[in-house]
Amino acid sequence: MNDIFPHTLSIVNLLLSGTAVPAISSSLNVIIALVVIALLLMCSGAISASEIAYFSLSAAELNELNTKKSASNTLILYLLSRPKRLLATILIGNNFVNVGIVVLSTYITTSFTDFSAHPVLGFIIQVVVVTSLILLIGEIMPKVYATKQTLLIAAAMAKPLAILVKMFSPLSSILVKSTNFIDKRMANRKYTLTMDDLSDAIDITADGETNDDDRKIMKSITRFGDINAREIMRPRVDVTAIDESASYQSLLKLVIESGYSRIPVYRETPDQVTGVLYIKDLLPHLEKEHSFDWVSLMRPAFFVPENKPINDLLQEFQQKKIHMAVVVDEYGGTSGIITLEDIIEEIVGDINDEFDSETEGVIYSKADDHTYIFEGKTQLNDFCKIMDVDDRIFDEAKGESDTLAGLLLELAGKMPEIHENIVYGDFVFQIEAADKRRIKRVKVTIAPGETGSE
Repeated sequence: MNDIFPHTLSIVNLLLSGTAVPAISSSLNVIIALVVIALLLMCSGAISASEIAYFSLSAAELNELNTKKSASNTLILYLLSRPKRLLATILIGNNFVNVGIVVLSTYITTSFTDFSAHPVLGFIIQVVVVTSLILLIGEIMPKVYATKQTLLIAAAMAKPLAILVKMFSPLSSILVKSTNFIDKRMANRKYTLTMDDLSDAIDITADGETNDDDRKIMKSITRFGDINAREIMRPRVDVTAIDESASYQSLLKLVIESGYSRIPVYRETPDQVTGVLYIKDLLPHLEKEHSFDWVSLMRPAFFVPENKPINDLLQEFQQKKIHMAVVVDEYGGTSGIITLEDIIEEIVGDINDEFDSETEGVIYSKADDHTYIFEGKTQLNDFCKIMDVDDRIFDEAKGESDTLAGLLLELAGKMPEIHENIVYGDFVFQIEAADKRRIKRVKVTIAPGETGSE
């Protein structure tokens, strides 16, 4: 007992002197600060979750809110009626909470130790650790949960957000007005969205549920404005036309053999196209004599330059109510013809009707997954579609050519010989058939795994 009394007396003297009081007070303050940080983290998470919940409501969920009348649903719709003010309130509240967490965490860490001698360690604890906690607990986890429970979170946070909207009304009003000013200034600036951007966006957003045909159609639409008439026209050597001096009997024979509904008419040479004969105009005159003047039934031809964009040509076809145009070169000579069907096929793919032959649309054959046989006159546009490659892959090499044969002539710099190989990138082109004037058939081999096929 005599030994305990001096010790007790010394503790009392220590308390009376005030030396132990700061230590007890400091520990209590740290505990309170930790509790407040935990509460603030919960608030930060709730506010972050509400941001995702309110701005991720689907059309079906919004329709449900409008249909099922209740106090919480009415409040949610009221908050969403002014989205800028709501977003400003959420951001202000979240920032206040996060700043409070940072201040209190700094107070706690400095209460335990002085980081002046170890600044790197202080940075790791005060910045990295605290920021990670805020991101994980106050941002990422709540937002992930909110994406799956949008209506539940929106209803739970309706009243707290309504209180915050009133509380931060002065600050949010300033922010909304400033954003309106910026919106007006930015409205005068036009962002140019290129077709390449759209094509890339289609590839990025495509998922397993997207039909391949739908994706190809969408990508064809994005490239539609970059294609000109020369790239998809039927070349002059493949055009079925008739001289206006031909007899009526010769005309009927050509109509039956070709099966076309429109035939260009020329005078002396195909370079001097004088009009287009519509076969339906012949029907009332099938019983006429051989001397019948069929040229009088001819309609005016519509001429377009080789570099005419097909999107503009499509509009002109619609306005003029015609289906065929004669493509002319810079000297006025006939390069070929282009039809409405040719333009539409650039979007939806080959169109075959009951009058088309089974082999008409077949412009290639496939030996195996890496070997193909193409006709030399195959358009590069069609070649790229079949090989499932970007149609700009040959831009640097093709020059002015638009066909596979033209590309090979550009690459070889001469008329290649039969069985000669021409290599370009991952492609090996072998001449299968040719004469002194043109390449007729080409075997194309691609490196395995480099190029897909349709």
